[in-house]
Amino acid sequence: MMKLTEFFHKELIVTNLQANNKEEVFEVLFNKLLENGYVKESFLEGIMTREKNFPTGLLLNGNNVAIPHTDPEHVLKPAIAVATLSKPVVFKNMANPQEDVNVNIVFMIALNAAHSQVELLQRLVEMIQNENLLEEILKAKGGDEVVKIIESYQTLEKE
Repeated sequence: MMKLTEFFHKELIVTNLQANNKEEVFEVLFNKLLENGYVKESFLEGIMTREKNFPTGLLLNGNNVAIPHTDPEHVLKPAIAVATLSKPVVFKNMANPQEDVNVNIVFMIALNAAHSQVELLQRLVEMIQNENLLEEILKAKGGDEVVKIIESYQTLEKE
C-alpha cells in the first residue's frame, strides 16, 4: 500500500504564497521541484498545457484545491509539491471546465511511470475531502508543519 507521506517533502512546500494567478503558483512549485531534482525542465510546460486542456480545480465544501499534474516523461523522482495561498487564485473546475474555482491550496503532482497515478490521485482526493485537515494545512507555517499534519492524518486513516 503506498503511503501518501512518502511523496511530501518540506523543501517542496510553500506556505502563505502570494500569487496573482495559477501560472505564478506553477512557476514557484516547478522551481522547487526542479532545484531539488524531482523534475525535468520540460515539466512546467507539461503542467501548463495539461491544465489548459484538463483543468484540475476541485470545488470542495470550504477550501478549494487544485491538483495539477502532467505526463511521467517530465518527472525524475515522484513527489507532491504544495502551495498554500495567502489569497485564492482562479482555476477552472475539473468537473465543469467552464466554471471558475477559487483555489486556496495547490498540490502539484509529479509522478514517474513507476507509480500508479490513479491510485495516488484517489488517495489524495480522499485526503483533501477532510475539511479539518485542509484548515490545518492552511494555517501551517512552513513545510515541516505541513508534513507533520499529513503524517498525523495518515496515521489516523490507516491504523
